[in-house]
Amino acid sequence: MYNLDQFYDDLDCLGLQASEKQISQFLQYYNLLTEWNSFMNLTAITEFYDVLKKHFIDSLSIVQVYPEIRTHNICLMDIGTGAGFPGIPLKIMFPQLQVVLLDSLLKRIHFLEEVLEKLDLPDIRLLHGRAEDYARQDLEREHYDLCVSRAVANLSTLAELCLPYVKVGGIFLSYKSEKVAAEAAMAKKAIKLLGGKIAEQKELYLPNSDIYRNLFLIKKIKRTPNQFPRKAGIPAKTPIG
Repeated sequence: MYNLDQFYDDLDCLGLQASEKQISQFLQYYNLLTEWNSFMNLTAITEFYDVLKKHFIDSLSIVQVYPEIRTHNICLMDIGTGAGFPGIPLKIMFPQLQVVLLDSLLKRIHFLEEVLEKLDLPDIRLLHGRAEDYARQDLEREHYDLCVSRAVANLSTLAELCLPYVKVGGIFLSYKSEKVAAEAAMAKKAIKLLGGKIAEQKELYLPNSDIYRNLFLIKKIKRTPNQFPRKAGIPAKTPIG
């Protein structure tokens, strides 16, 4: 049996409470993550308490800048979801969410298919492909209330990949693990060009730890010009700036 006292305490620090069903889903998710990670590279973080803190609690830290996620029926896109972070922890904790998980690697999509089946999580779609390509489809473009990403890329690149999915009035939220003042300053041009505006930047530490996080909340204030995002690979190689 896992000792979950620290996890409960961390949740409490975020103002969250999990039901027995939700705890069971988090544990199933952890078990599947470590099982699949034994034969494919999903995460370098595998120790139980590290996964709970650095993946699950980290994903849920969004409540500190976007409290609407607790109760609103939000349509959420997770770009570059990888092993399902932050989208799956958010869906477990806030089951009213409608979630789309997008990733470019088919093996990770297969892992996520099993997670959704075993955890019995409804209202989640999986998309296999590049963010640049799906953003050009009418079904996906400017459709989402919230777009999130924990992907490792500079803020200018992430803005070009994510803001085209966000409806006017919606939010793009970028999870960062380092101080990025210079990066944020350089991204202002891209964010404005893409129809966004930095609404809030919150520096914080994950509960009961010295693990630093930086959350950027960008509000979509006008439609993204049709030429963005550029062709696949260009936003990463040549960020707007």
